[in-house]
Amino acid sequence: MIGNIVAAIGDSIKPTFSANYLVLAGGAGGGSTVGGGGGGGGMRCTVTATGGGGSLESALAVSKGTNYTVTVGAGGAIATNGNNSIFSTVTSTGGGSGGSQDTVGGTGGSGGGGGGSDSGGALSNKGLGTANQGKDGGNGFGQSTAGGGGGGGGTFAIGNNGASKTGGNGGNGTATSISGSSVTYGGGGGGGAAGIPATAAGTGGTGGGGSGNLTGTATAGTANSGGGGGGGSYDGLFRAGAAGGSGIVIIRFATANGTISIGAGLTGSTTTSGSDTIATITAGTGNVIWS
Repeated sequence: MIGNIVAAIGDSIKPTFSANYLVLAGGAGGGSTVGGGGGGGGMRCTVTATGGGGSLESALAVSKGTNYTVTVGAGGAIATNGNNSIFSTVTSTGGGSGGSQDTVGGTGGSGGGGGGSDSGGALSNKGLGTANQGKDGGNGFGQSTAGGGGGGGGTFAIGNNGASKTGGNGGNGTATSISGSSVTYGGGGGGGAAGIPATAAGTGGTGGGGSGNLTGTATAGTANSGGGGGGGSYDGLFRAGAAGGSGIVIIRFATANGTISIGAGLTGSTTTSGSDTIATITAGTGNVIWS
């Protein structure tokens, strides 16, 4: 009984310290056949180099001897939302799927681009982003055998609208210096185009977004960038979209405060930058703990 009370008191007075973080969700897959680009994975971060997908987060208070859950969200398959990433109580939302022909872009961390149509002119079918995590996708465009998918939203900028025979460009991602140098994450995928020939597929947004296609293969979002996949086109053949890129979790703290251990189920590594330790986790689900 006394031992339990002492242990409880000891737990209650564990010293806490601050950990900065980047929690980036997986990007979404682009839609097929005049498809919209996939939205970039939602981003929550305490250290940014430029403005971007919402307000700057507050550092998380952590303590030694406590397990903290980490999940790195995988990128979404074609026309599928990305998966959430988690660090303790912080969750970032996977990107919204790119719409395929005649369909709406998905809602997510950043919204997916709307699919193009074979009629209807300018459309209103973009996917919506999540407040403080990412931006909306672009709208698709409808024209007989000559539409264009909207670009996926990025964490920094909205996706561009599709146009006649032209896919919209993906929205740019947000730069952060949490890793020790400025890196941009969460770009939206470019939209696909239709026409024989089509004019131009959308390019992926800065930060790992994949480009749409004309006659070949759409480009996937870059792994560990949270980039959205490019949308598929139509050139007499129905072209598929591409998958989104996986997310990442980065944790930065003062080395003097302790040593972090990355548990089973997680793929990651640690390095130092000045007086700080930086843990970079690139895949999996598990726990981290400080000693």
